Amino acid sequence: MPSVSSSVSDSDRSGSPSLWRDGDFRRLWVGQTVSQLAEHGSLVVLPLIAVLTLDADADQLGVLRATGQVPILLLSLLVGAWVDRWRTRTVMVLADLGRALALGAAAVAGLLGGLGLPALLLAAFAVGALSVFFDVAYQASLVRLVKRDQLVQGNSALEGSRSAAQIGGPALGGALVSLLSAPVAAASSALFFALSFLSIRRIRRRESIPERSERPPRVWRRIREGLRFVVGHTLLRTVGLASAAFQFSFAAMMTVYLLFLPRELHLSGTAVGLALAATGPGALLGSVLAARLPNRFGYGAVLVSAAALGDGVLLCVPLLHSPSVVTIPALVAVNFVFGAFGQLVNVTVMAVRQAVTPDGMQGRVAATITFAGMGLTPFGSLLGGLLAGEWGLRTSLVVTAGGMMLSPVLMALSPLARLGRALPEIGHARPAVLGCPINDG
Repeated sequence: MPSVSSSVSDSDRSGSPSLWRDGDFRRLWVGQTVSQLAEHGSLVVLPLIAVLTLDADADQLGVLRATGQVPILLLSLLVGAWVDRWRTRTVMVLADLGRALALGAAAVAGLLGGLGLPALLLAAFAVGALSVFFDVAYQASLVRLVKRDQLVQGNSALEGSRSAAQIGGPALGGALVSLLSAPVAAASSALFFALSFLSIRRIRRRESIPERSERPPRVWRRIREGLRFVVGHTLLRTVGLASAAFQFSFAAMMTVYLLFLPRELHLSGTAVGLALAATGPGALLGSVLAARLPNRFGYGAVLVSAAALGDGVLLCVPLLHSPSVVTIPALVAVNFVFGAFGQLVNVTVMAVRQAVTPDGMQGRVAATITFAGMGLTPFGSLLGGLLAGEWGLRTSLVVTAGGMMLSPVLMALSPLARLGRALPEIGHARPAVLGCPINDG
């Protein structure tokens, strides 16, 4: 694998002031943005179809969400090792094409009257599996596309759009399910995936890849190397633990949340979409702040404080009641704050992780941390459905939102909290006894 410096164009070496002058980066950003919008839209389109159209109960909703998330647990580590050996552009375009076909098939099933829970489960699993490939590939692609000193700027743009799409997509999906038919909502997400396919396939810069002549056991050795590197690196280990705590609790909270808004607060699909959409502008603000605050206050201080504020604000949601003139404005405010500080954490963590990871391990490290964090989301979703059925929606929302606070606590007690104003170097906070190679690409 080439070094970062060798993968940038001559115009970049000459010191272009902005990544936005790089046509390939713009194509990656556009493709990643619409792909993430479609991915996160589908995560709410399918559950809302189940709740509003099929009258699914809490347990069925938990199973549906878990079905879409379980590929993260099953595939992340394998995908990480695989992506490090392939061109990320190829992986991304194939993932986009597959997801477009899966949701297109769901739309056709809906038009033919066959869009029941089994079809939703199948579509959710297919989209979830292919999203693992895309998400690992786009994170690795940035390091191959830009220089090291452009990582924060690149991550600010990519993670800004991802975080905006994380709730902006569900907001759009909620509105489509409410205003149009379920098949049209599914078809809209398929269209976005097709647009991403068209944008990313136009990236011109070719990636050099290593020889792939090793025997199959080589894949498992590469997976072990990625695991050992993350576990043996104090900063990356903390990122993985904090991500696991957040994603598990967030998955449980979102299962309850998607039931709480329409059934406890009696909000329509459009109102739910409006409330969730506020996270999008918040994420854009967080993206701007992420390019400035770490250099001023230090990466550690920004990570801990932003995580505490962003996660803690969700504890305000169980205090809301309906009907009330302040309910929707309060939800908008809560989601805006959550989006802003959540995005600030996302970009800052991504920059730290990429800075301390050698080029030849970017895919595996991204996949290992995804496995540690997102791999727990199916269990979180199932727990959220179980708690909602046993304890009631309001109590379950307090418990699951409170569980998210474990993530900033873990960061505050770790070396992450002591990071200064400069990005750490490769090998920073890594024990010398660790025996895995740091650059085998």
